[in-house]
Amino acid sequence: MKFISKNITNVLEENYMPYVMSVIVSRAIPEIDGFKPAHRKLLYTMYTMKLLTGSRTKSANVVGQTMKLNPHGDGAIYATLVRLTKGYDALLHSFIDSKGNFGKYYSRDMKYAASRYTEVKLAQICSEIFKDIDKNTVEFVDNYDGKLKEPLLLPTTFPNVLVSNNKGIAVGMASNICSFNLKEVCDVTIQFLKNEEIDVLKYLKAPDFSSGGKLLFDEKQIRKIYNTGIGAFKLRSKYEYIKEDNCIEITEIPYTTTTEQIIDKIIDLIKSGKISGISDVRDETDLKGLKVTIDLKRGTDPELLTKKLLSMTTLEDTFACNFNILIGNAPRVMGIKEILREWIKFRITCIKNQIQHDIGKKSDKLHLLNGLAKVLLDIDKAIQIIRKTKNDESVIPNLMNAFEIDKIQAEYVANIRLRNLNEDYILNKVKEIEALKEELNELNVTFNDENKIKNIISAQLKNIKKQFGQERKTEIIEYVQEDKITQNNIVENYELKLFITKHQYIKKISMASLRGNSEHKLKDEDYIVQEIDAENHSEILFFTNKFNVYKMYAYDIADHKASSLGQYIPNLVDLDEGEHIIKVVATKDFIGHMVFAYQNGKIAKIPLSSYATKTNRKKLVKAYSDDSSLIRVFYMPEDEDIILFRDEGSKDTRVMLINTSVINEKTTRTTRGIQCMRMKKNSIITSVKKPNEIEFNDVEYYRFNSIPRAGNTYSVEDSFSYFNKK
Repeated sequence: MKFISKNITNVLEENYMPYVMSVIVSRAIPEIDGFKPAHRKLLYTMYTMKLLTGSRTKSANVVGQTMKLNPHGDGAIYATLVRLTKGYDALLHSFIDSKGNFGKYYSRDMKYAASRYTEVKLAQICSEIFKDIDKNTVEFVDNYDGKLKEPLLLPTTFPNVLVSNNKGIAVGMASNICSFNLKEVCDVTIQFLKNEEIDVLKYLKAPDFSSGGKLLFDEKQIRKIYNTGIGAFKLRSKYEYIKEDNCIEITEIPYTTTTEQIIDKIIDLIKSGKISGISDVRDETDLKGLKVTIDLKRGTDPELLTKKLLSMTTLEDTFACNFNILIGNAPRVMGIKEILREWIKFRITCIKNQIQHDIGKKSDKLHLLNGLAKVLLDIDKAIQIIRKTKNDESVIPNLMNAFEIDKIQAEYVANIRLRNLNEDYILNKVKEIEALKEELNELNVTFNDENKIKNIISAQLKNIKKQFGQERKTEIIEYVQEDKITQNNIVENYELKLFITKHQYIKKISMASLRGNSEHKLKDEDYIVQEIDAENHSEILFFTNKFNVYKMYAYDIADHKASSLGQYIPNLVDLDEGEHIIKVVATKDFIGHMVFAYQNGKIAKIPLSSYATKTNRKKLVKAYSDDSSLIRVFYMPEDEDIILFRDEGSKDTRVMLINTSVINEKTTRTTRGIQCMRMKKNSIITSVKKPNEIEFNDVEYYRFNSIPRAGNTYSVEDSFSYFNKK
């Protein structure tokens, strides 16, 4: 096999970049008319099929015809059609009048029927989408096989780019445009045409969605979105507590979620014990509309439960705005004023193109009538010429020569029927010449006067507002910063004990359960190495042999009974290969210290607060020093005595008793510690114990109040007692 070496930069430029540009320009990012290419091709196909005024046709018929413009499969085209329908209900103003099952935007599982069963036609608002498109208002280009023409943009008479929400993911960029109320969009555009320095927020109150719900209005955030095109706002469901049935009924949800997503999350919360007070949750959506019902247990506080659900599910969700729009085949992130400015520029071009088309048509007609006027001055002469001409081919040249008119005018005269050669016809045609001259003069004046064109745009917007405007669907409520609902507010707190075994099992047992049965079930050869008092709201820290700390709350651990084996810790936290737990600490306030004793005689005393984090991080790396082998780790709420053994078991065994208060704390987690015991060459610390773990005749004999020290040798009695005990 022969391999050819190529420069990766050239390969990317030649192969990848064309793909990137194709996705950005021809697929994912909407343009100033508010449509992506797939939408535009579909709607224009329906327009050419006379579906703006005709009756509905099968969706399959539309999909098939659209393939002449859109080189995609029928599935992708039909999915595009579904989103634009009234039945799917994803848009404030649907572009397709539909009949049949098209599913719903708010349901993940409610599937739309096949295209052979459903019927569609263009909605009435499309008359404004295609207005004067036959008058060269927009540029037309060849379709993918060069056999048909299609518009580059649609001449929308209102800023559809703001009225229809749009989302697209390209390569290296994305677009997410929220929808706004048509009335408000028309108002703000009319005012912007008069004065570009207006306060947009005065007329464009806030985004509006077909889903309804409530928008939490934060003026600072909304202004940021309006100014930059980037930002986020919160949407909240509409719900009501029905006292008679002791249930909460949800009738409108944020546009960004689905009923299934909400229900699945609530069920997960119930199963995990993170929320209680719910006996049932079900989807009762029917022909009347969306409805999710949550049945409450007796005694449940509906207000508190609702707050919990809003904080823990997508009943309250965030819409992230990214007003990225293609302008002249280049993506631009724009604020509202920039979008309006670009749309007005586009619309002015459309109207100028339409005026030019009308000027051309009227000029052509005037040209014909001017020729006719010359002939009508001596109609008898024209009749005489035609009668005396021997063949058809000579009629036109003879008329041209006799009346000094061109070929087009002569053709027009020659085709006049004899019945029209009466006095009324002649007078009407002469009057029409004057009217045409006035109209042409007016069109030329308008074409050269941008203010007149802006007045036309304003008049069209007023008409659209009157004809298609509707009241807001999304209610605006003032955003109030509430106390954050945390798990600690939601999950019940109670006293418990944690038991950690040698084989890495953990048991979380409530005190009530432990009083009922305290006899532990353990695996063969397993035994308990730690017993910890804690609460369900305590934060649990797992220190490992790989210098990491894993963190979780006690309520994230399932409740156990003493008669169960407990939970295998590696299944609870994602340990690395060869990693195991060496110490578990439970705390609510991060008071106290971690004390790490190393083989080289150093001890590190680190405040437990060094392991507290503002964010809910699950893992902290480099939790303690790896400079020397760790002999033992302690958690000490307060300073305690510890005993260090150097070269334990040898003739030169040394023992040292100190209180941890003599060790200066270090806030850096990876500190190497303080030298506590002086070391000889090849000496090591072999163990570190607490005084209650060993029996000495006189433990104070080994105490030192300053460090570092070499320690004392064993007394004969202590040595005998200690080694016999071991």
